[in-house]
Parts: sequence; C-alpha cells; structure tokens
Amino acid sequence: MKAVVYSTYGPPDVLRFQEVPKPVPKDNEILVRVFATTVTVADVRVRSFTVPPSFWLPARIALGIIKPKKAILGMELAGVVESVGKDVRRFKKGDPVFAATLAGYGAYAEYRCLPEDGPISIKPDNLTYEEAAAIPIGGRTALYYLSKANIQTGQKVLIYGASGSVGTYAVQLAKHFGAKVTGVCSTANLELVKSLGADEVIDYTAEDFSDRGEVFDVVFDAVNKSSFTACMKSLKKTGIYLNATEPLPSVRMLWTQLTSGKKLILGQNSPETAEALNYLKELAEAGKMKVVIDRCYPFEQIVEAHRYVDQGRKKGNVVITMEHAKP
Repeated sequence: MKAVVYSTYGPPDVLRFQEVPKPVPKDNEILVRVFATTVTVADVRVRSFTVPPSFWLPARIALGIIKPKKAILGMELAGVVESVGKDVRRFKKGDPVFAATLAGYGAYAEYRCLPEDGPISIKPDNLTYEEAAAIPIGGRTALYYLSKANIQTGQKVLIYGASGSVGTYAVQLAKHFGAKVTGVCSTANLELVKSLGADEVIDYTAEDFSDRGEVFDVVFDAVNKSSFTACMKSLKKTGIYLNATEPLPSVRMLWTQLTSGKKLILGQNSPETAEALNYLKELAEAGKMKVVIDRCYPFEQIVEAHRYVDQGRKKGNVVITMEHAKP
C-alpha cells in the first residue's frame, strides 16, 4: 500500500511516499480503508520536532531520540471497514467509521488497523468522510477541556484562537452547554466565528481583549498564543483557565494556582475514547455541530498541505483525501 513516511525531523520536504506492507488485523482489530485524514498542528509539531525547550528531552525520548520512532504520521481518519479480526463484535465489513489515531499515528496510509475498543465510531450520516476525519482531534480536545470546566448555563466563556480546529469546536460546544461565548480571532475570521454561534467576537489585531475590563468564568486559550497575564486579568477570581497545548506550567502559573482561587487546567492529554466520538457524532447528526474545513488536498499533495499548516493561519481543519476515496 502507499503511505507517507519520514525518517528525520524537519520541514515538510522530509515527507516522502513509499510502498509499505498492507497491515493485517489482529483478532481484536479492524482494518480500515482510509478515505480521508488531516494535517493537524500536532502532525506539524511532531514532524518538525517543535517543542518548548523545557520539554525537549522527554519529547525526544517519547518521539525518537535519533530519528522518529513512528515513520507514518496522521492522527485522525475516516474510511470504511475492509475486514475484521475473528473476535471483533462492534464493527463489521463495510461500516463507515471515523477514528482518532493519536496513540500510534499511521493515518497517512491507504489502510490502518485499529483495535475495536479504541477511539472509533460510526461516521455521522450527514457528514462526508472529509468532514468526519476532521472531528477526532479538535472536537475531542475541545470537549475534554470544556467538560473539565463543568460549564453552567449562563456562564461567560472566552475562547482565544476561536477560528482554529479546537477553537471552532470549542465555540460550538460552549454554546451547546449554555454559555455566553466570546471568541477571539483575526479580522479575516470574524464572520466565521460569528457563524458558529459566538455571541461576541473580538479582533485581536485591533484590540487586546483584556483591556475591555470584562471578566469571564472560563478563559480557554486553544492555541497557546495569548499572554497568561491577559488571561488572568480577564478571569473571575474563582474562574477556570484552560490551555490545551501548554505542556508544563510556568512558575507564574504555579504561583497563581497556589495564591488565588483560580483553577488552571493545562496541557493534559485528552483521553481517546469511543464515548467522546459517539457524543460528537450525535451532535453532528442533530445539526448542533458543524465541521469547518479550510482546504482539502489530494494525498499526492500532502507536502503542500503541511507547508500551508506550517504558516499557522489555517481556519478549522485541513483535510487530505485519498485517491480511492468515494464521494
């Protein structure tokens, strides 16, 4: 089968196409014929080994000291079950599915084996394979962090980076939980974030949200690009600060947790569960959550897709479609 592999960390050009053996499912696995995958910020960071200096050594040990441990990237997919192991009961041949593959990567290939008890769900009926492939990472991350905040009806939530993959889902989920949502994004994405249900949208290129004097029950930095000072200034005394990508707390963050009533939830790996995907599936099928796709690239142009995501300006998700994908 055709796959995209890499053997060294670096720019998008380290990615190359290669024929690799088609996987055979174990007794508890399903074999998925991949119709669509994505280029996430996580893929880009792993490929380029872009990590904070303080996290360099543990990241290197986890990902590969000399070269990448896992040659095939790709952290989410959608496709059709081609075959199943003899012990599989949840799925059958022909089932349309979508799945998170963050644990072992490997979605940049025509086929991927997955354990049936892993983060896999039947594809929402009303979504394309391209749309379904873009849910598992961003959608699950937003759901995990907002659930940790235990949002109540009427609470005020600010989402910084509201036009990214996690951010677009966070806006919709926070609204679903009954919050009054303020999104922060660039000028070009104001209308997009409004269309997702944000009650108010702030253009960070025109003003600093913390200068307004407004305070929120929850501040969610979905892209780790807002200053911690600004977030604390805009957070209620007993508010909750969420940051999905900060791996280690700074001294300032630790001190804030010790000396104030504010709660900080940082850089925790959101667990990959089928339950989370099933929940997001139900929301999508009920018309309560839509998927934002910035661009679609054919598999052959995956290097160009990585170059685009490298720019740091994508809206929502960037999707890769396979040659054998069905409409």
